[in-house]
Amino acid sequence: MHGYLENYGAGEERRAKLIRRWSFIVLAILVAAGVTYFSLRDRTEKAQIARFLDLLRQKNYRGAYALWGCTEAHPCRDYSFARFLEDWGPDGPHKDYSEARLSRSRSCDAGIIATINFGRGEPVLLWVTRSDKSLSFAPWPVCTPKMAPQYAP
Repeated sequence: MHGYLENYGAGEERRAKLIRRWSFIVLAILVAAGVTYFSLRDRTEKAQIARFLDLLRQKNYRGAYALWGCTEAHPCRDYSFARFLEDWGPDGPHKDYSEARLSRSRSCDAGIIATINFGRGEPVLLWVTRSDKSLSFAPWPVCTPKMAPQYAP
């Protein structure tokens, strides 16, 4: 009878260790997925802002205007190319684009609100719509509960 109860409970111990190990693995995968999601969810919208600033640095104002969803063939009704040049052109308030950078972004359901700093002066808030990646001025400095593409100017 020696050793009859020697391995009593060893199976439960092994099972508990296995459960702890798999719980840790599942938790680590969920944390990694969450971090990846939150760090990459606005990647394409931020790339659109970077592209816009690059076009302004290259003085390609027509290309930058096209990112607003406006072209020569189909100009925006409320934002003509002449008005765009007043805001973003060589005589606009932000002539020096060398220091322009995306300093902050807020993620909303329908897009992002991006804060662009130009080194001096007031920062500019831009709205990037998720559906078509078009730019506009941000309608509000923060996300609203029902912020949708039709609210963007």
